[in-house]
Amino acid sequence: MIALMGDAELDEGNIYEALLEGWKHDLKNCWWVVDYNRQSLDAVISDPLFPKLENIFSNFGWQVIAIKYGKHLEKAFQQPGGSALHDWIDNCPNTLYSALTFAGGAAWREHLKQDLEASPATLALIETYTDDDLAGLMTDLGGHCMETCLEAFNSAPDDRPVCFVAYTVKGKGLPFAGHKDNHSGLMNTAQMNELKAAHHIGEGEEWEPFSGLESDVPELRTLIDTAPFNVKGRRLLNSPQIPIEPIASPAQGAAPLSTQEGFGKILSEIARHDTAMASRIVTTSPDVTVSTNLGGWVNRRAVFSKKAEEDVFQTLKLMSAQRWNSRPSGQHIELGIAENNLFILLAALGLSHKLFGERLLPVGTLYDPFIQRGLDALNYACYQDARFILAATPSGITLAPEGGPHQSISTPLIGMAQDGLAAFEPSFVDELAVIMEWAFNYIQRENEDISDDDWLRDKSGGSVYLRLSTRSLDQPVRELNEVTRNGIIAGAYWLRPPMPGAQLALAYTGVVAPEAASAIGKLLNHNPGAGLLAITSADRLNAGWKAAQTARQHGHIHAQSYIEELLSPLPRDAGLVTVIDGHPTTLSWLGSVHGHKVQALGVEHFGQTGTIDDLYETYRIGENAILEACKAALPHRRIMR
Repeated sequence: MIALMGDAELDEGNIYEALLEGWKHDLKNCWWVVDYNRQSLDAVISDPLFPKLENIFSNFGWQVIAIKYGKHLEKAFQQPGGSALHDWIDNCPNTLYSALTFAGGAAWREHLKQDLEASPATLALIETYTDDDLAGLMTDLGGHCMETCLEAFNSAPDDRPVCFVAYTVKGKGLPFAGHKDNHSGLMNTAQMNELKAAHHIGEGEEWEPFSGLESDVPELRTLIDTAPFNVKGRRLLNSPQIPIEPIASPAQGAAPLSTQEGFGKILSEIARHDTAMASRIVTTSPDVTVSTNLGGWVNRRAVFSKKAEEDVFQTLKLMSAQRWNSRPSGQHIELGIAENNLFILLAALGLSHKLFGERLLPVGTLYDPFIQRGLDALNYACYQDARFILAATPSGITLAPEGGPHQSISTPLIGMAQDGLAAFEPSFVDELAVIMEWAFNYIQRENEDISDDDWLRDKSGGSVYLRLSTRSLDQPVRELNEVTRNGIIAGAYWLRPPMPGAQLALAYTGVVAPEAASAIGKLLNHNPGAGLLAITSADRLNAGWKAAQTARQHGHIHAQSYIEELLSPLPRDAGLVTVIDGHPTTLSWLGSVHGHKVQALGVEHFGQTGTIDDLYETYRIGENAILEACKAALPHRRIMR
């Protein structure tokens, strides 16, 4: 596996998190090629950077290979006076080197004469070059010399990761090469014409593959076509879909259970059976495996390690609920506290069918607020169309005892806004079971021929985000029919459908289900037609609504989304109250579907420590707040408290 990067990118902290994780897992077959041009977007890189980088990589077990000088400079170093020239370049500050590169051969000559006046042999050496040739010599760095690069690549060991530091000139061959402001530099028409002429590229031939080359074109084409890289065919592979077994809800009767517990029980039950599905699931977590309820799965399926190791606590018969044996066949990858690494790993696992022709079913867990810690890597994972299930838990201010740092507010909006990610927040475990069964199929979907009623993203599939909770709720005793199951996947279903002419509906998401149900129960005495809408995915409801709007804009005047159908029984002047343990904007858009007046309840400020009841009251997502919002939605109606 080969990665290319610029030297300024090594300022990013996630680079070193990745190095640490690679060291833990005995990384070997990996090359990083660093374009060491010593320029960032705004400045020139600090001079002592390379020695620091070399020490860091070496400490993590990497072989560091510098590709510093091209063959022309190496030859010059062997001439009389060449040693002093070598020392001068080695000690030249990055800023000076960049400035002289931009200034050109005459500037190089003047500066070298001043600095090396005590070395007549070196002065004689540089006098053998014209200004243009001297400029070419002084910028003949290893990263631009293919012969030097190949020698370095061929010298690399195969028993450890390798970091190649390839010295280059940023903008080599262009009129602004080396200038500290060249990152956004564009050549004008005259400069472009001069560049084309220098490379013998005729007008209109800019995109011809062999334009300007003097070599025999048929011979070059044959060389390229027969290269191993091309002979192997397409680099992106594929793999058959893994059949998904039905997933039953582990909720027993009405016993209290949290969605996080239900998630763990579902995976633990899958691990019990020798199925193709179970054998392809790979779980991973950034040091929160146990606290996100993956322990049962890991006990049955073991931790991945290149070397087999027994759990010493089990060997010594010391009490522990975790049986963490490690072996090459283990199906859980344990990470350190680095959420960015989690998403990088999920991206790699979720692309295995394309990169290696073997399909995996990756499942990652983390604390919900720390999605934001790795959001950059999550975004790029989705951009690459990696496929995985992300279970983020616990969520919201419902994690009341732990205080604000572990409570999440904006993550439902991230789930809605992130392309390539279908977000769900179930209230009950039977809903979660339906969603997970669908999700394991969804992450394998690729441009399938499904009904015209589905949106484009359903045809092409994607990844799935489950926002779960640690709050145990009494589970409904029910058998989900096909209509309800479809509604759970589509994003919502009526727990209590509104009666004709109803003046009020209450829509909730997630763990505030008991407060919503209690409030609607008190409202029914004076508003008997009020409806109670369970929303399992604001993301999918919103996406469907947007798709229907777009279809109507394109002339399909009868296109209607699922949420438009759900809310159609409500009169135009009906009130709508929404509540979620998250940002209220997640659901407030529902009023725009048919123009209903909305009272949106949710969390807008950092949480604090307290009981669930206290925090729900403080942040106005509890029963009293719901009743007050209903009263505001129906200002002319009396609502009993």
